[in-house]
Amino acid sequence: MTSVPTTMRAVVLTGHGGPDKLEYHADWPAPQPGPGEAVVKVGACGLNNTDVNTRSAWYSKGAAAATSGGELEGAGEQDAAWGGGGIEFPRIQGADVAGVVVATGAAVDEGLIGQRVLIDTWLRDWNEPMNMDKCAYYGSECDGGYADYTCVDARQVHPVASALSDTELATFATAYVTAENMLNRAAVGAGQTVLIPGASGGVGSALIQLTKRRGAVPIAMCGAGKEDAVRAAGAQIILPRSRHHTGGDLGGALRASIARDTVDVVADVVGGDGWPALIGVIARGGRYTCAGAIAGPVVDFDLRTFYLRDLTFTGATIVPPGVFADLVRYIERGEIKPLLAATFALRDFHAAQQAFIDKRHVGNIVIDMAL
Repeated sequence: MTSVPTTMRAVVLTGHGGPDKLEYHADWPAPQPGPGEAVVKVGACGLNNTDVNTRSAWYSKGAAAATSGGELEGAGEQDAAWGGGGIEFPRIQGADVAGVVVATGAAVDEGLIGQRVLIDTWLRDWNEPMNMDKCAYYGSECDGGYADYTCVDARQVHPVASALSDTELATFATAYVTAENMLNRAAVGAGQTVLIPGASGGVGSALIQLTKRRGAVPIAMCGAGKEDAVRAAGAQIILPRSRHHTGGDLGGALRASIARDTVDVVADVVGGDGWPALIGVIARGGRYTCAGAIAGPVVDFDLRTFYLRDLTFTGATIVPPGVFADLVRYIERGEIKPLLAATFALRDFHAAQQAFIDKRHVGNIVIDMAL
């Protein structure tokens, strides 16, 4: 085992609320590996919606609005974590880690030391790895990667052979695994059409690439001014979200683009007021899959559309074992590419998270521990 310093830099969440609940520390206790664990020196860690949602208690059933990054009215601490329970503080968040293994505990192959790795974000009971009720999330139910060092079960650590930088590798874990899980849940196949609201975000831009990877056709929806960046991500068909998503003729826009007014699948992380328009353009027998609701979680749902059109709806949160390993192979084979929107230093975490909340970027925002 290689020694790990006793203290480190870390951004620590101290409770539910606004950005003031995130504290930067230069001398936070560094983790030491226990049996079966590995310590990773963090090179970079990407931001994601779970961080903001947990801090603001957005997951609570009492919170009905879209999150703006502050504590939400009506939210409760008892159900403020993604899994419907509470969260322990203080907590180091951050799930999207790229780094190097620097220490291992007992019963772990020391050959891991020195290897460049990504961390699987889903923590499992390895006696029952398919039991969703026993799954937890890295950076939520345990400390994560907004720190110089992080400690995880060695089975979460995946060596990766890639020429990409740490900041580029840190764009993949949450967004791309979420997107791949959505496409798996909706059984997307070659030649099918997939409508992607919010295509400029981390999950949305990942959906574009992963949809194309399996031979399907992504139809991207994004805000004004983001079209060129979304096109660079691989989308050939782009619809303006603000015009067609709420009150516009989404079916007509589709007809003008693909010569039909329906799609096979909607892969959604947006929700909000425009949700009925999305459901209205799913072809008979089509599928809707959802992994987020950044525009608001409470929607107007007409059951007649659902049952009369024989639609299938799937939620997509907990990812089955093996999907993360698939992602690593996609990276190593160059089948997907990073979309790095911006990098920030750890000491500038508040600015990084505000930039993430403002949603003016395309792709992913990453904390670079070298800055």
